[in-house]
Amino acid sequence: MIWISVVLLVASGFLGYLLGSRLSTDPLAPYYGLGVGLLISIGVISVEKRLRAVSGKAIIGGLIGLILGLVVANLLSYSLLLLPGQEHGINTLLRVFINASFGYIGVVMGLKKGEKFDFADLKNSSPEGPYGENVKILDTSVIIDGRIADICETGFLEGTLIIPQFILKELQHIADSSDSVKRNRGRRGLDILHKIQRNVDATTKIVEQDFPKIREVDGKLVALGKVLSAKLLTNDFNLNKVAELQGVPVLNINQLANAVKPVVLPGEFLNVYILKEGKEYGQGVAYLDDGTMVVVDNARKHLSKTVEVCVTSVLQTTAGRMIFTRLKEEVNREEGVRSSA
Repeated sequence: MIWISVVLLVASGFLGYLLGSRLSTDPLAPYYGLGVGLLISIGVISVEKRLRAVSGKAIIGGLIGLILGLVVANLLSYSLLLLPGQEHGINTLLRVFINASFGYIGVVMGLKKGEKFDFADLKNSSPEGPYGENVKILDTSVIIDGRIADICETGFLEGTLIIPQFILKELQHIADSSDSVKRNRGRRGLDILHKIQRNVDATTKIVEQDFPKIREVDGKLVALGKVLSAKLLTNDFNLNKVAELQGVPVLNINQLANAVKPVVLPGEFLNVYILKEGKEYGQGVAYLDDGTMVVVDNARKHLSKTVEVCVTSVLQTTAGRMIFTRLKEEVNREEGVRSSA
């Protein structure tokens, strides 16, 4: 870029020479103009070299400071010009001095403030937060569970899914465990994360933010939820309660699964496969496609068979829903006895 400096020197010297020859009849005036033009170009080149070491944020801050300083200076000098009894020459010198002073102050202050300014602060201070609206943080249990990937594929889950770095470390630690069960769970969690990231409808972000003073992962998740104004996606019952106590919204996949299960009312009939014996004498246990347990009275004799049952009651527990039923043949027999009586 040396040739640009040479061109600037030549052009400045030539313009200074022309201006000097036109503004004055003194035979030395063109040479004075030449010298002034060269000095100005040398000053510009030196300023440009120093600006190379200055960050873009500082330059922007300096320009903004210069503009604000000149605006304040002109407002102040305009007010002073309205004072009576001042000569034109004094007014001009005063105006130049005020503009130069406030312009210098604005540049210096702008450079300092611009160097420290972080544009991410504007994003973090926005009402929607740094990652927009509907921010959700994934915890280890919901990742290993795997149903979150299927929910993402359906398109029901909107917003940004946050994956904290400390959750990735925990998954890696589980995947490297000597216990084969834990190792398989950890690898499954990592596979689920890859599946979510490949989903075009899901927006995922890995956050490096950590809380060294908090040792427990659950505590870190709650703290991150507060900082990002995000919701926690979890299957952990204890984390659910702790987060709610601290004002962090929670989305529990188990609660969602229970909410979308088909409604079964007393008196309805179902076809179920008796899989095993129940706790009480003579009971049989079956399961619906969604995993709901069905307890059938006097169905022990029908093990490994499909039978038709009538729903008598439905019990909702924290672990899920249980349906209590009776064999259809027994219900029909009782009704027949009642009708004959």
